[in-house]
This record gives sequence, C-alpha cells and structure tokens, in this order.
Amino acid sequence: MHITNDNTFLIYLHANVIDHTTGIVSTRIIPSAYILAILIGIPSNVFVLTCLSGRKNLSSGILYFSLAVSDLLLLLSLTLRVHYHLNNNDWIFGELACKVVIACFYGNIYCSIHAHMCISVMRYLAVVHPFLYRTMSKKYYAICTSLSIWMVFAIAMLPEFMIQQSYQVLEQKMVTCHDIQSYEKAFNRALIPCRLSLICLGFILPSLVITFVYGSIIYHLNRSSHDWKHYMKASTLVFGIFLVCFAPCNALLFAHYVKLYTQQQYDLYYYYKAAVCLCSFHSCLDPFLSYLLTKTSTSQVNFRSFKTISQSESILL
Repeated sequence: MHITNDNTFLIYLHANVIDHTTGIVSTRIIPSAYILAILIGIPSNVFVLTCLSGRKNLSSGILYFSLAVSDLLLLLSLTLRVHYHLNNNDWIFGELACKVVIACFYGNIYCSIHAHMCISVMRYLAVVHPFLYRTMSKKYYAICTSLSIWMVFAIAMLPEFMIQQSYQVLEQKMVTCHDIQSYEKAFNRALIPCRLSLICLGFILPSLVITFVYGSIIYHLNRSSHDWKHYMKASTLVFGIFLVCFAPCNALLFAHYVKLYTQQQYDLYYYYKAAVCLCSFHSCLDPFLSYLLTKTSTSQVNFRSFKTISQSESILL
C-alpha cells in the first residue's frame, strides 16, 4: 500500500483478488439479491412501523418497533451498496459515507439479532415464569433494553470510523469500500480480535439464548392443553432466520478473521460476501415474524405448578 501526496490511499492487489472483486458474483448476483431485499423489506417494515404506532403501550410493540427500525436502516444502507456493486465495485461517495454505510450495516445486523433475543426472553418469562412476568415493569424493561442495545452497538461500531475503509486499486483504477483492508498497520490488525469478540457477543451468545428460550417454551406448552401451533410457526421462523440468514454469514466472517489473523489469507472473505446476501433477507422475514408473534401475544395458556395444580394465566406481551 502507498499514500500519495494528496492523501489518496493506493493499494496493489493480486490477480485472483481482482477477479473476485470484479467478477459476476460481486457485480451482478450480490446487487440483485440486495435489490430484492430492498423491494420486499422496505415496504413491509414501513407497514409494520405504521401498525405498531398504535401499540406503544405494549412492551412487545416497543421491541418490534426497534426491530423494524433496525431492519429499515440496514436496508437503506444497502441502497448505496447496490450502486457500489453495480458500478463494478467502484465507490464514488467518499470515505465518510463508506464508514457510515459499513457501521450502519454491521451495527443494525447485531441490533436485529439482539432484538430477537429480547423478544424471545420476554415470551419465555411470560410462558415459563408467568408469576414473575406479571410483576415486571415490562414497558420499562423493553425501553431500557432497546436503548441499551442501540448504545452498545453504536459504541462497538466506533472503531470502523477510526480506520481507512476505502482504497484506490491501481490495477483497476477503482475505489473499494471495506472490501479491501490493509492489515500492515498495527491498529488495523489489532481490530481483528475485537471483531471476533463482536461476533461472539452479537451472534453466538444470542443464538444460544434463543435456542434455550424457544426450546423451553415449546416444552412447557407441550405439557399444557393449549393449541400452540402459532408458537411452533413463530419458533420455526426464528430458527430459520438464524440458520439461513445469520449463521452462514457470521460463521464465515469468524473463520475469515481467524484465518486472516493466523495465516494472513484473505480468500474466505469472498464466500462471506455471498453469504451476506442471505443475511440481508432477514429484514424481509422479520415483518412476518412480528405478525406471527403478534397473533400469539394474547392467549390463554394452562400452566402446571410444582404441586401439579392447574392455573390459567393470560399472556399479554
């Protein structure tokens, strides 16, 4: 990498890296997937936000609202990424815009994951621990957790503003955005463990919590006389979102950073970029998940106490 007198960051790439960057997957398939996600996701999330505007007194309405806002911001950030890929991966919007788009993209992915986790925990408490749930200040909990999620991941994205994100590739006379990074700098290399920790906090931990929570919900509802088919549909969609959308993307990103840190190899990143297409579709599925969860938000469920005495509790999330 070289820096010219006008502070333009120049970088030389190997031929195979250039092929990946300018190939049909990066310049046609990826932007097509993003366009599809945008066309479906933006209207559906705007519709969800409109519907939830009248449910702000319910804790679930606050969490669903936070989830829809996160998805909408992610989709809006994809619009510039679409232009970037269709323009043969030539970024024309400047360094600051690149940093904002990258921080918005990653930050809102993890905000969405944690919003799913909070919704799942609320439903777990309502079903498995109804007496504790009834004594909770649910609206206060929903507001505090939503604000905490946004604050934590806003802070976690600050390092992305501290490094150079756009580089001019001399061989192609194009400017990349985040796709090419220079790890010759000590600070850039030190960020790799931080990014690995972020994946653990932002994806692995919520995945474990959600697996336990929905497993416990299904187990307890299976012991009751309640018709829990809507819970099964919602649980299946949640696991589907994590397995299809979030898992491949984060697994490949984790492997990429491990290989980059230990072997200084960059080849897994291009498989990760393809998996990001799947990840972007979670923003299209979340509105349907909100619909299913809303249908099950008020229901009569029979619970058994430790003395096997049946009691009827109403779940209102």
